[in-house]
Amino acid sequence: MTKIIDRTEYLEELKRWKDKDVIKVVTGIRRCGKSTLFEIFINYLKSIGIKDEEIIYINLEDAKYDFTDYKDLYNYINDQIEVNKKYYIFLDEVQNVKDFQKAVDSLYIKDNVDVYITGSNAYLLSGELVTLLSGRYIEIKMLPLSFKEYVTAFDDKDYYHLFLNYMKNGGMPGNIEVLKSNPNDIDKYLDGIFSTIVYKDIMVRNNITDKMLLENILKFIFDSIGSPISTKKISDTLSSKGMLTSNHTVENYITAFIESFLIYKAERFDVKGKNLLVRDYKYYAVDTGLRSYLLGKKADSDMGHILENIVYLELLRRGYKVYVGKVDELEVDFVAENRDGFKYYQVALSLRDEKVLERELKSLQKTKDHYPKVLLTLDMDLEADYDGITKINVIDWLLK
Repeated sequence: MTKIIDRTEYLEELKRWKDKDVIKVVTGIRRCGKSTLFEIFINYLKSIGIKDEEIIYINLEDAKYDFTDYKDLYNYINDQIEVNKKYYIFLDEVQNVKDFQKAVDSLYIKDNVDVYITGSNAYLLSGELVTLLSGRYIEIKMLPLSFKEYVTAFDDKDYYHLFLNYMKNGGMPGNIEVLKSNPNDIDKYLDGIFSTIVYKDIMVRNNITDKMLLENILKFIFDSIGSPISTKKISDTLSSKGMLTSNHTVENYITAFIESFLIYKAERFDVKGKNLLVRDYKYYAVDTGLRSYLLGKKADSDMGHILENIVYLELLRRGYKVYVGKVDELEVDFVAENRDGFKYYQVALSLRDEKVLERELKSLQKTKDHYPKVLLTLDMDLEADYDGITKINVIDWLLK
């Protein structure tokens, strides 16, 4: 049996919000570990004395729960609740029940119920749910395994070797079992995830019929991670290859990809003016393994941008809003913002070439403010400092 990887940060967040008067909503791409997180948290509840009958867990992907609508779901749970006991209710993939938000709200208003839900589409927190539950929920945004979580699954602690595997295969939790038993099946496993997302979360929900166009737009974005692109550039490129499409269609597909957590959009930020710019966004893949699966051999040709993608996701995990920085004519790979202010990051495979080092330093030097500035690289050198700009090995940084 595969060892369950502790998703410590997410677990601690659930513990912090336990019994607080809000609905706990865990969102994230399919198979990133939301159900396992519930399993870990339920085990924790039992360890502190919560009885089995006080925990109600329903996975709405499971065919045995065939609720016709929200009333069915509500009645099923309500029949198990007694007034003089406290209950912890877990609804997994709740978007599969029509008008689910009405059932969730009806459960939430009970004094003796603590409600936890998951969903694989950002649509979950749009429209009527937001209106109905405004101010009464907190969102925990879940991503595939961080590198720090990934290495805990292996006895081998050759971090460099593990990191190269992580860059290629990504951090979907199910990868671990496949890699340990039959690494050649990794694409088959990722194909299962990808097909479910494409058919269930994108094509069906958005009434999309052209799978080939959808895949080609996604391939273009995956192939362009870390580069500024526009909807016009995508539609012009595809149209020139005989796949006629419009900016509007491309825009709709990109929105669907973002809502299904397949890609993330990084806005551009003017460092000197401290304001957002409104065009040519960058996009990053939720998982470098899914990117490798979709692009095939072509995926390995741009290690620098794959590294950048991993750093981007890690900054999101650490609770930052992440932008792409612009300083005059130069670019800062990432501007990470939280309540303490900003941090600036440059990412490079290697800084051993003096010209590359000079170029990467120049962007950070131009920011001309007191916020921390970091160079992340795969070079195995010792940490270094260049007039307040810290150079750190990216693997060390990820393991901190």
